Amino acid sequence: MGGMDLLEKAVSGERLSEAEVLALFDLPLPELAAAAHEVRLQKTDPEVVTFLIDRNINYTNVCTVACSFCAFYRTRRQQDAYTLSFEEMAKKVEELYQVGGKRILMQGGVNPDLPLEWYLELLRYLKGRFPDLRIDAFSPEEILGLERLTGLRAEVLLERLKEAGLDGLPGAGAEILVDEVRLKAAPARIRTADWYRIMDAAQALGLYTLATMVIGFGEGKRERAAHLLGLRAQQEKALERYQNGFAAFALWTLQVEHTRLKGKAPGATAHEYLKTLAIARLALDNIAHFQASWPTLGFKVAQAALYYGADDFGSTMLEENVVSAAGGHGRTHATVRQIVRHIVDAGFRPAERDPLYRILRYPDPEAFLREPEPIELPLA
Repeated sequence: MGGMDLLEKAVSGERLSEAEVLALFDLPLPELAAAAHEVRLQKTDPEVVTFLIDRNINYTNVCTVACSFCAFYRTRRQQDAYTLSFEEMAKKVEELYQVGGKRILMQGGVNPDLPLEWYLELLRYLKGRFPDLRIDAFSPEEILGLERLTGLRAEVLLERLKEAGLDGLPGAGAEILVDEVRLKAAPARIRTADWYRIMDAAQALGLYTLATMVIGFGEGKRERAAHLLGLRAQQEKALERYQNGFAAFALWTLQVEHTRLKGKAPGATAHEYLKTLAIARLALDNIAHFQASWPTLGFKVAQAALYYGADDFGSTMLEENVVSAAGGHGRTHATVRQIVRHIVDAGFRPAERDPLYRILRYPDPEAFLREPEPIELPLA
């Protein structure tokens, strides 16, 4: 099948085979972009780009996994190792409420000093203080750590965490879901089968989940295609069995500046990012929403991503520490004004959403652009 025939097949809504997804990587970027944007316009409101007001809370930086691409983690003996108190986390939530957000993305390291009861008490404490707070927390890597610590299976752990107040799991830890790539980058990292197993358990319980991908480990097109096809298969299974799959897909590039992978992994260019994003939009025919990534490549590339398959500008990510520690694009958070301005400048209507992509309101861009830049949150 020729390149144009292949793109026409994707735009028409037909499912691409493994060989066809692989063939996409050999097509010119402008043609991929046009096809991906056409699919995006079919699947989501053509005029609207959504965003989310939220805050990241990294509750501990103590971790035993020691990934070579992470500059955030610490051993418990290091002086700057920390675990936040419940009161410190509540203060961060109060600050989020002050700027109109009610969702936190809470992640940390795999900290063996924190028993399961600590996590349950934390969730109960936060939901007790903030009943309408949405808590998406604890990546599959952290759940695997709790499995090893407690001897309980993910299904049991997630059910108890959900009862205590957990609303969903972040998609972190996916990177490239091919074990050959994972073993080279981080031998102790969660394996592909465990990531899918834990995500499947979360989806079976009705929890929110996000499909993610990080490129730049030195993987080739075959590994990238395998990752996308694996996500598509899991989404099909979850939607069929549980009527609850990945809410969206998010792609970003590996940041290695301050990590042990510097000089060993190539990272990925903006061109690679946009091409992989467009291919993902064509391959992942059962995921409606795609996030642009401004923290890793900046606002301008994120604006371009809105024409390569993305329909969402991500979130404010107040206090993001993991990507920034590794050497992100110099931004750890964004104000609503910045996000609204960049969406408008890219030619779309901004809409604030919740994590499940339900529209909450349509901000008036003129009001945002007339007002002075607001004072940003203290990030101490």
